[in-house]
Amino acid sequence: MKECVLAIDLGATSGRLILAGLVNGVLETEEVRRFPNAIQEKDGKFYWSLETLFGEIKAGLNELAAKDDIHIQAIGVDTWGVDIVFLDEKGQTLSEPRAYRDPYTDTAIAEFTRIIPRETVYKKTGIQFLNFNTLFQLYACHKEGFEPMKKAKCYLFIPDYISYLLTGEKVCEYTVLSTSQFLDPVTKQIDRELIEAAGADINCFPPIVMPGKVIGNLKKEVAPFKYDIPVIAIAGHDTGSAVASVPARDEKFAYLSSGTWSLMGIETKDPIITERSAELNFTNEGGIEGTTRFLKNITGMWILEQCRKEWKKAGKDYDFKTLGQMETSAPAFHSMINPDDPCFANPPSMLEAIGEFCERHGIAKPEDDAQVARTIMESLALRYRMVFGWLREMAPFPLDVLHIIGGGCQNELLDQWTANAIGAPVLAGPTEATAIGNIMMQFKAIGLVKDITEMRQLISKATPLKRFEPQDTAAWSAAYEKFEKLCF
Repeated sequence: MKECVLAIDLGATSGRLILAGLVNGVLETEEVRRFPNAIQEKDGKFYWSLETLFGEIKAGLNELAAKDDIHIQAIGVDTWGVDIVFLDEKGQTLSEPRAYRDPYTDTAIAEFTRIIPRETVYKKTGIQFLNFNTLFQLYACHKEGFEPMKKAKCYLFIPDYISYLLTGEKVCEYTVLSTSQFLDPVTKQIDRELIEAAGADINCFPPIVMPGKVIGNLKKEVAPFKYDIPVIAIAGHDTGSAVASVPARDEKFAYLSSGTWSLMGIETKDPIITERSAELNFTNEGGIEGTTRFLKNITGMWILEQCRKEWKKAGKDYDFKTLGQMETSAPAFHSMINPDDPCFANPPSMLEAIGEFCERHGIAKPEDDAQVARTIMESLALRYRMVFGWLREMAPFPLDVLHIIGGGCQNELLDQWTANAIGAPVLAGPTEATAIGNIMMQFKAIGLVKDITEMRQLISKATPLKRFEPQDTAAWSAAYEKFEKLCF
């Protein structure tokens, strides 16, 4: 893999650097560095340590700069969405960015929509209402009198900030901007009325760029490569990159990007902004090649991840293989939860939150760890059925299959239960969907592929998919009738 590109892929729990190249027309990848990421608490506020993350990125780049057997043609950065870094007039960071799980935005939607009605906000943006959207974070910072925001001369989303550290150039990449809830999806411009109502300054955003734009060259002081390496504005929002990697044959598919969050949706040419999409709180985010990602956020593996942390503290370090065995041994549909209930957002104890939810709804509590794990996985599959049904109702084309991509697609039990629940085939893969989408946009930028069709053809060759056909559909339909009552 002499000629290659480098994907910098940062998630909520880990980051990774992945080299990729074409060898005889076939995609080859190599993970060259992986490191943890976690929210940090300080004085009752929650932050990301971007200084730590960038230290890892810089160390990885310097290791690569010492190698003579590779030539890096481009670099692309993707991360989670919504969070913002505040910079001063000299381009210096005023604070580590607040993390989207910080509860300072808990009341922001209710307060903001007294200024601009909820219906108006949705018509302007087509974005689902989540308390941590950038619009409400800016409002909460303004209301709180957060000093870094008061002093800021520039606002950068996380992928744009990492690209700025790499190049010294400031941009506002379209797909990550589209997570903010102040972008007009038709004009593709920031809505001034919404920004000003949040107490923010529209002039603090740098120019908007589309995926595929060269931001600048990697600075020699970051890593001493002997040649210039362009940093590309790929789909900076990790879900935007992940969806670009779906190896679909035609438009008649839904996708589920499965990780800490699950994001289920379809790819459309135009936004879907209707009374029904507003009622169901669906979102219209920017995709590559001018597409729209019409989707809904679902709490994904977060609940199980938090339970695993509690179990580990108690001396029970369950790996995913063990958890799968536990889940299959537990009785079916003993307990249920609504994974998207606000009580599971960031509770002091996830295990206690599950028990309290069941008690509050008159449901039998899980009696042991195996039942807890099965309850979480079954409830996720049932929630997927609900959202998949809504997508079928609103999609402008039939949905024949669900593609599950991302790390969560390795959970074959959940893949099968999802097929059972939705009553449609599930295709699982690729696992490193976000990084592969990042890579493909770099390939397009440097001329190795022409368009999304060629991208998906390459991915299909490199990624064997696993197919899951629906089973036990009558039992899952009966369970779904009970599950629906927990959600309304």
